[in-house]
Amino acid sequence: MDPTRDPDVKRFRESVRDFLARHLPSNWAGFGALDPDDRPDFCRRWREVLQRNGYLGISWPREYGGAGLSILEQSVLQEEFARAGAPLLPMPNDSFGLNLIGPTLLKWGTEQQKSYFIPKILSGEHRWAQGYSEPEAGSDLFGLRTRAALEDGVWVVNGQKIWQTAGDTANWIFILARTEPDESRHRGLSMLLVPIDQPQVEVRPIRTMVGHHEFCEVFFSDATTSADNLVGPRGEGARVALTLLGYERGSASGAVYAKFQIELERLIELIRERGLADDPIVRDRLADCWSRLQGIRHLGLRILIAAANGNQPGPESSLFKLCTSEYHATVTEFALDVLGMDATVCSGAGAVGLRGADPLGSPNSPAAWQDGYLSARAGTIYGGSSQIQRNTIAEHVLGLPRDRNRAHDKGGRA
Repeated sequence: MDPTRDPDVKRFRESVRDFLARHLPSNWAGFGALDPDDRPDFCRRWREVLQRNGYLGISWPREYGGAGLSILEQSVLQEEFARAGAPLLPMPNDSFGLNLIGPTLLKWGTEQQKSYFIPKILSGEHRWAQGYSEPEAGSDLFGLRTRAALEDGVWVVNGQKIWQTAGDTANWIFILARTEPDESRHRGLSMLLVPIDQPQVEVRPIRTMVGHHEFCEVFFSDATTSADNLVGPRGEGARVALTLLGYERGSASGAVYAKFQIELERLIELIRERGLADDPIVRDRLADCWSRLQGIRHLGLRILIAAANGNQPGPESSLFKLCTSEYHATVTEFALDVLGMDATVCSGAGAVGLRGADPLGSPNSPAAWQDGYLSARAGTIYGGSSQIQRNTIAEHVLGLPRDRNRAHDKGGRA
């Protein structure tokens, strides 16, 4: 059963469509169709529109500035924005504040933390980054070495984070640090909220293979944060982190299917343009992609129903993450095969912004699919690599015994 077909939810869907029709430019063709030089200004103005109309944090409690709506309505909002090619998280750091640390604070934060941080996330005054992965601890987060010690009422942090997204535009970062050095692995970790705007924090951007400065290295050299900025119990940061990872992997389940469906429609049109619609191998691969996408849709609905019933994200979020990232790698590789030799030439508009979802001036150009292909490779690593997801599914969903001799996967991004 699709819970978004409830009459009240359907009325909300219509209101969202009406909002988009009234507030997007009359010639709107998707975020990716905007001139790159015009995008920053559009995102700033668009975020103000979303905030004024209560579309940021819509499922958060009203007492903290949210709209107090249901998780079903949040899913519908994500889906309709995806179909319109309109950003719901316009600024680079919005996903970390609105999708990750905000929900985590609502679950684990003190009343003081909620009252202080949540309104500043919504207003954009606090721009958040995530500090999990380290050079020797990627998806194996429990092997991290960044340390924090409580001294005279403040936490003093030393260490390094890497593959950190949007750190160069953030002014706060939530990190996992080892606060109990005598405890083993996950038992000694804590989650801390650390201001980046201090001399003891250095952020170095990293240029990626698609030409973006999307990732950063972050160095802490006696960086400080208040003792009050500990999220959850001291030494139990692993539990808090797993809650946050559940939000990361399942937070946009309502939009993922819509984005992938639009991308698959682009691929079908590309196949027709290339005269391959009757090729039996192409048709077989296309049917495989379509079938996997339907599985993603129904898995997303299961996660949505669980969330609507008040359940926190569990190990099933790993299954969703694995299915979506591996599917996206498959479908974008398929697209390059359809392009043939043209896939070796970088020509046409690249898919920037809402990758795979935004209608572009040249949605089937080689550059558009190349960008999606390269980004999909990273998708099998960041947020927990596919290998780690398979381990989680095996042990926590299927109940299989842990392989204590396995080598830990070191890939990751946070």
